[in-house]
Amino acid sequence: MVKKGQTPGLPSREQILAFIQESSEPAGKREIAREFGLRGNEKIALKALLKDMTDEGLVDMAPGRAFHKMGGVPKVTVLKIVGIDGNQPVAVPERWEAEGIPAPKIRVIESKRGALAIGDRILARTEERGNGWVAHVMKKLAKGSEQILGVVEGDDNGRFWLKSVDKKARFDTPIGEVGEAKAGDLVLAELTGNAQRKSARVTQVLGDPFAPKSFSLIAIHKYGIPFEMPENAEVEAALVSRLPVTADHREDLRHLPIIAIDPRDARDFDDAIWAAPNAETGGFDAIVAIADVSYYVRSGSALDREAMKRGNSVYFPDLVVPMLPHALSSDKCSLRAGEDRAVIACHLAIGKTGQVTSWRFTRAVARISANIPYPDAQAAIDGKMENPLLETALKPLWACWRLLAQARSKRAPLELNLPEKRITLDEQGRVTGVAEREQLEAHRLVEDFMIAANVAAAKALEAKKSPLIYRAHEPPSREKLVALKEYLQTFDIDFALGQVIKPETFNTILSKVIDEEIRPQIMEAVLRSQTQAYYGPTNVGHFGLSLGSYAHFTSPIRRYADLIVHRALVSAYGLEMPKPAHKDIEGMTGLTETAVAKLAATAEAISLTERRAMEAERETTDRYIAAYLSAHVGEIVQARITGVQNFGFFATVEGVGGDGLVPVSTLGKDYFHYDEASQTLIGEKTRQEFRPGMKLELRLAEANPVSGSLRFELLEGGSYASDRPRHKGKAGKFDVGKRGRPQNIRHQGKRR
Repeated sequence: MVKKGQTPGLPSREQILAFIQESSEPAGKREIAREFGLRGNEKIALKALLKDMTDEGLVDMAPGRAFHKMGGVPKVTVLKIVGIDGNQPVAVPERWEAEGIPAPKIRVIESKRGALAIGDRILARTEERGNGWVAHVMKKLAKGSEQILGVVEGDDNGRFWLKSVDKKARFDTPIGEVGEAKAGDLVLAELTGNAQRKSARVTQVLGDPFAPKSFSLIAIHKYGIPFEMPENAEVEAALVSRLPVTADHREDLRHLPIIAIDPRDARDFDDAIWAAPNAETGGFDAIVAIADVSYYVRSGSALDREAMKRGNSVYFPDLVVPMLPHALSSDKCSLRAGEDRAVIACHLAIGKTGQVTSWRFTRAVARISANIPYPDAQAAIDGKMENPLLETALKPLWACWRLLAQARSKRAPLELNLPEKRITLDEQGRVTGVAEREQLEAHRLVEDFMIAANVAAAKALEAKKSPLIYRAHEPPSREKLVALKEYLQTFDIDFALGQVIKPETFNTILSKVIDEEIRPQIMEAVLRSQTQAYYGPTNVGHFGLSLGSYAHFTSPIRRYADLIVHRALVSAYGLEMPKPAHKDIEGMTGLTETAVAKLAATAEAISLTERRAMEAERETTDRYIAAYLSAHVGEIVQARITGVQNFGFFATVEGVGGDGLVPVSTLGKDYFHYDEASQTLIGEKTRQEFRPGMKLELRLAEANPVSGSLRFELLEGGSYASDRPRHKGKAGKFDVGKRGRPQNIRHQGKRR
């Protein structure tokens, strides 16, 4: 009997998947048609069915147009060697597009075709063995070409060179094939040749590197951040944005003065807060209302697949690469004042000592009373600005927050007040200023309400024994603690390793540092000693916040982890909504069994996309700072040393930021010893020292906006001033030196 929706003679999805998995040869459309005896129109129907299965994430197409199960490995495929375990090479598929599933590590059984090295490419036949995969080498392939992003530069002889956008690149690359690129163009190029003689071939012209938004586009191209939103996701966003937002099946919160407090330049608003005193307990009742993104982005949909691939939104000074289409991220899911919005409400009962005593979660409809920028909310509380919501909304929030702040102080989380940079641009996208963001009570207020809701979400799901993705932050490793101890000893600061290390341990160290010159460097050293936070399905606590259970719940517009937590709450607490009437909208808004099965892989994938976003955002900020400082090349700036290495020291412009190098070869004719423990350069004869945290005046010698790199010079006394050859470039002067360690540096190991 033919199943409903199945063409007569056409195999089912299950039959196709079974054949692909059991076939000893690569299974393309032709092999599938032959297996099931399909002819004529049945082959056309099979092509459509395979496309549907690909869109649904059931299968993927390997090179050569053979299909394999999504998340599996093709029978014959190209692999790249990424490591050597003992004597056995380990490889990963060169092409891997299973969203949310990390590429498998495959053990390679070598043939007599010669030893394989890291970076080699092979054509291999694969098979599952035990709990993993092995590969049999069929053919060793030519190494893939290396891609490089850079700016074309020309010389008077008609030759072209590629200047990399990577600030760590030491040399420019000659261009063999420039194509249609001109000097000054930002291009993508292929590196060809061997290690001794490389050249570049321009493959794509990206445009003017100084045009508006170009600095962000450099990072987008460099890190492979998905930029264009697929049409199917845009179409689906337009469709689901028409879903009704009514009080049916939702709690009605529209009578409450709920407000959203955000940065003045915020592009989306996914959280809002309310609080009122509770006369019975002496504490407060509070609500943290979060955009109900799970109502619109349903598991398995095109929107969901794209959001999982992106992992998070990426924020640049001049643009945002959203996780979701703008129809949702900055419109239907954004909590804009005066409009009915679907939310998941976290109801908190806060005791008179600031402890959260109970919580519950509901699906609700809310109408935000106002979107208030942080400075305006603070000014209203300080009596410097009138606000109609001062009595009904702002004052109760501040009173409730002061209780939360007491509980936070008792919990003693890690307190690292490191400044954040704010780039201001004009209408043409040019930098008009760089400043440190002001830290206000209003910032801490919102942060503490969000932390309370995140803790409640984690504990609520634990109470139901529900799977979830935690925000994990493990304690520092012993290796990092030993390094920190040795560093602190150079300042005569004791740090005992035998004690139980808590965040409060580091706060105590910082509280004893009175010298404002060394305080920033001690703070940065403590930061470097910490582990990196990540997402995972196992609870290891959050060391930095001093919390036993923590999950991200409050930003589902911009973080996929939060969306997973929302779905888990929907499933665990019976908050599912009626199935929409439209046939093209998935029915379930909770956490599906498929999503649960790959929770660990999803957590790993979004941890990687988060790190990618952080690096891209940081590099773009560096480029804008360099662009701002490029107008000040040759000027004397107030700087602070941020790091010291054996080849020189790095410094940052006070109040502006950006890291630049002062090469040790320019520090004068004295020999300099590098003391690794104290991270200090010490002159052998003069005993002159350069150490982290030291403030000094430097001359800005070079500012390269394309790479984000800076270079500084001492005002006087450098050996470059008398007998070093000089070369003048576009952005100032730089030294022409020899490769290798400068002649006036000697390395000294750790001081014991």
